[in-house]
Amino acid sequence: MTASPPPAPDQRIRVLVVGSGWRFLSGISYYTCRLSNALTSRYDVGVILMRRLLPARLYPGRERVGHSLADLRYEPAVPVFDGVDWFAVPSLIRAVRFLRCYRPDVLVLQWWTGAVLHSYLALVMAARSLGVRVVVEFHEVQDTGEARHAWAARYVRRCIQPLLRRTDGVIVHSTFDRKAVTESFGIGETPVEVALHGPFDHHEPVARRAGTPGVCRLLFFGTIRPYKGLEDLVEAFTGLGPGYHLTIVGETWEGWTLPGEMIVDSPVRDRITFVNRYVADAEVNDFFAGADVVVLPYRRSSASGPLHIAMSHGVPVVVTAVGGLVEAAEQYSGTVFVPPASPAELALGITRAAGLTGRRHADPSSWQSTVDAYDRLLTAMWSRQENDTSSNQTVPEFSPDLR
Repeated sequence: MTASPPPAPDQRIRVLVVGSGWRFLSGISYYTCRLSNALTSRYDVGVILMRRLLPARLYPGRERVGHSLADLRYEPAVPVFDGVDWFAVPSLIRAVRFLRCYRPDVLVLQWWTGAVLHSYLALVMAARSLGVRVVVEFHEVQDTGEARHAWAARYVRRCIQPLLRRTDGVIVHSTFDRKAVTESFGIGETPVEVALHGPFDHHEPVARRAGTPGVCRLLFFGTIRPYKGLEDLVEAFTGLGPGYHLTIVGETWEGWTLPGEMIVDSPVRDRITFVNRYVADAEVNDFFAGADVVVLPYRRSSASGPLHIAMSHGVPVVVTAVGGLVEAAEQYSGTVFVPPASPAELALGITRAAGLTGRRHADPSSWQSTVDAYDRLLTAMWSRQENDTSSNQTVPEFSPDLR
């Protein structure tokens, strides 16, 4: 069906966001909520949540699935359908019914995992039958744990193409991500906008907690996975001396137990606190309030929720110069960049960051900037539609590149 024309100037665009729900809690769950709430400043917004992403026994955080850990909520004006299950029936049928009743102008899909692909395809087909425009917001090309399995990588690479051929616009979080998405899937002439990740400042504010005089308190926060580089931090910490204490807060994923084993064997394990679980929102602020420096030694990354939590608290961060993290943190006065996979350079970066403590650094990120990026993208999409219609040409779609 031909795409519907843009709403009249005096009408608010209706946006329907699809993303991760609260049952399988992750950073994308928080992002979907924060984005949806932010978009209400300019659009009418509804939400469809992906409720059960896959059989719980296959999820790395299976023990906490369904537990109430998040305090964040959608704005009262945002209607929410919660949600779609991986086995589809009857939840996907109900989601399509919700979409048809809401009648959005734009469908916005949050992309981070191939587990949602079959559901997204059904929602896109339903949306396009109504003339709804489709936007895909990429958080990464594919979850790193999935991408390690050849069959999962092949499934996404091939089966995402029908979705991309029906996509009218793309949002990414950095120019690095734009290049990665282009090289992985091919996006042809489809409009693309870079929207830097908005701030994660939704936790209840608490006062900074004083520590032991003369001791710099380091914090690693987030899931423990092979690409997070925590083992580099544990090694680097060994040589830092008694003026440092390290707290590690995170849930082990993908069976990556090496950092935990290194902590047990570390000659300075008496100066390491290891909280090996996914902590509830009520605890998050306490950990950041008691940190002087946040250390994120990732070996690769497109974006980082813990980075944005740290910047919202105004504490110095030591972060590896990889992927989209450079663009995310380069304007933050508390940032010290270091090379990845180098414990020696990481240790030097930590000592430099210790000199940045004692003052609050201003968070440069903004949800208003994200809304502005969406405004530019939607304007470009409808402008392109009008130009193509006036020239009697078919709107170009994503290149079906199956490389």
